[in-house]
Amino acid sequence: MLYLWLKAIHVFFVVSWFAGLFYLPRIFVNLAMVPADSVAERQRLLLMSGKLKRFMLPLVIGTWVFGIALIVSNGMEAAAFWFTQGWLHVKLLIVVLLTGYDLYCGRLLRDFEQNRNTRSHVWFRVFNEIPALALLFVVILVITKPF
Repeated sequence: MLYLWLKAIHVFFVVSWFAGLFYLPRIFVNLAMVPADSVAERQRLLLMSGKLKRFMLPLVIGTWVFGIALIVSNGMEAAAFWFTQGWLHVKLLIVVLLTGYDLYCGRLLRDFEQNRNTRSHVWFRVFNEIPALALLFVVILVITKPF
């Protein structure tokens, strides 16, 4: 029963974190398109993105904490079994890469705040698709457990 509760809470944090991973780069697209003379619009988008980034921190932490809790919730023998599953290794690699993506979004936000962004809105449109592809691969891995 504990395992199911941990899984439900883990899924909640994952879904919430992904909402931020989908939306924050979309705000970056808009920031990259703001005309230089539109100070109010730029400030509004910076405020939105800053608040969203801060909101995402507990979500990524919750994702990791409850994900790890799922693995160890049935004891170390069960945890050892989980780590023999190849699909889980790939999933964890994707989650590590997504955590890096999240951290990189923080760097991109700081660049916008300090007027150092050099990337176009087209680059951010492509960058915005990374979490969707990652989510697709993670869902396939978790549901099918192909190896």
